[in-house]
Amino acid sequence: MHIVLVDMPWSAIDAPSLALGILKRRVHDVFPDARVDVVHANLDYVDWLTARTDFTFEEYDFCAGSYFSGHSEWIFAAALNELPRRHVAAFSESLGERAPEPLLAKARELHELAPLFVRETAARIAAEAPDVVGFTTTFAQNAAALATARAVKAGAPHAVTVFGGANCDGPQGAALHRNFPFVDFVVRGEGEAAFPQLLAALRDGGDLSGISGLCWRDTEGRPVANPMEAKPLPPAALVTPEYGDYFDRHARSTAGGWVEPRIVVEGSRGCWWGAKHHCTFCGLNGSFMEFRSKNPQRFVEEILGLVERYRILDVWVTDNILDMAYLGSMAPRLQESGYDLRLCYEIKSNLRREQLRVLSAAGIGYVQAGVENLSSRVLKLMDKGVTGCQNVRLLRDAETVGMNLNWNYLYGFPGEAEEDYDAICDQVPALHHLTPPFNATRIKVERFSPYFDRPELGFDDLRPAAHYHHIYDLPDSELADLVYLFDSPKRGISPACLVRLQQAVSGWKGAYVECRITYCDLGDHIVLVDTRPGFDWHLLDLTDPLELTVFRLLDMPHSPASLLHKAAARHEDATGDRIGALLARWLRLGLVFTDGGQYIHVVPAVANQDLMRLDGSRLHNAEPLAPALAAAGGVR
Repeated sequence: MHIVLVDMPWSAIDAPSLALGILKRRVHDVFPDARVDVVHANLDYVDWLTARTDFTFEEYDFCAGSYFSGHSEWIFAAALNELPRRHVAAFSESLGERAPEPLLAKARELHELAPLFVRETAARIAAEAPDVVGFTTTFAQNAAALATARAVKAGAPHAVTVFGGANCDGPQGAALHRNFPFVDFVVRGEGEAAFPQLLAALRDGGDLSGISGLCWRDTEGRPVANPMEAKPLPPAALVTPEYGDYFDRHARSTAGGWVEPRIVVEGSRGCWWGAKHHCTFCGLNGSFMEFRSKNPQRFVEEILGLVERYRILDVWVTDNILDMAYLGSMAPRLQESGYDLRLCYEIKSNLRREQLRVLSAAGIGYVQAGVENLSSRVLKLMDKGVTGCQNVRLLRDAETVGMNLNWNYLYGFPGEAEEDYDAICDQVPALHHLTPPFNATRIKVERFSPYFDRPELGFDDLRPAAHYHHIYDLPDSELADLVYLFDSPKRGISPACLVRLQQAVSGWKGAYVECRITYCDLGDHIVLVDTRPGFDWHLLDLTDPLELTVFRLLDMPHSPASLLHKAAARHEDATGDRIGALLARWLRLGLVFTDGGQYIHVVPAVANQDLMRLDGSRLHNAEPLAPALAAAGGVR
């Protein structure tokens, strides 16, 4: 049996497809004599375009990142629908000011070239005379994958075409199979079990009706969608991916000169928080939210085995949330490995500094943090399970540890109010030294999210996102099952408030590079050094015992009442008025952030751990601070 697995644009060019790496391994395990080839058409596309145009990495990056506007998929719409220049003017107009004209012009050029690329790719696949051609499709891969499958079927009618991936989950997979007859089968859900079962049935003429989630056609050509398995795969069934062909191809690709490759691994599937409190806007995990994680020792061995095999230290972990048990198991074992690993992980934003240090020591230096807003009230609307002060604590402690963050400021939630944003925008200058959000982004309703499934939460008039009409030649009734993104009435803040938020975020991003503030706890006093231009002080020395206690307590979020209760146990002169006046002064100085009745200080500790103590004891190695004090001209 000859199987070809295809990874179409716009998947990441700096990482192999985890799905195809897993399937290749599974096919080899079940069918040792099978020939399995992977076509990395995303890398082929880069080479193909740069040979014909002045295509750049920046242009690829823009197209690959434009899933929410439909830009990337529209490029392949002419190939999918076999109509040249499909909806060019209408699609360009729909983008408005969201894409600069030079990038729009490049998209139009790629739109016209796409049918030729699809034909050549399909011809190359058909020439290999494969028995089965499998396409993975997630996010912006759908149009390119469908167009190529159509062309493969035309050139090799005997080849069986199979689709799988996140775009095939639940009703999406059934709609894809129903509307595109050149797709023979769709595997819905986790494919490690279903795909080998399908291959065995094709080889032996077996029964298709018992394969969980499979979409197929009966003897009269009518589409059949088998029920999906209710129980997800156990972690022991999650195999180690096989990537050798990707790294060989990447090294020979133009993309190899653009970006360094990364290894992709998974330690878990599902989301333990989402299983209890599904974030209202999140559509990830689709039909399988149940959290499952690999044995930590096995996961470490998998990571190190792939690192040693492919000689690559950059590792991208696809988990949607960190298994907290890994902090005491997986992380220490990675640290003990001795490798200078650079891992990227997605974490919940309530992790504390000590936990971030554990991750950093293990090589996890870049995290996708679920911050998303700094208002506790809006975070409650999201069902995030964190407060605004906890999110600021994460930003502060990541700066202390030296961990890189990525996050977006989300808005547009039903029930949010302008005061939820005004109070935050007023305090943003005090946060200019902390990692800013990448952007301020209005939420889009996603399939499988509570906002999609429960109209009573505020989005009761959903329609397939408008850009899909420029990509698919299908009625709304079919698009409603096929697509992932939906247009809805705008909720939340007014345009004027949005402008203020956008200006605050833009100013934050512009100021971050030059803004720093740190503190050093010397036991009987705490010294703070500030370079933020928005404040008129540079050096501050806290010596009053009550101030020292309150500042140390504000390492964690506290209400004024809680501060008074704890401070009064240590200081007879602690009063509500004194603490209130202190908090008001520190707000003016940009030392604290407040939200939802709580306060937290925003100052990262100095990086030199020999100088830093938070337990109040005196340090004996304080000499390195002296030059900084002298340069600042003394203490104010």
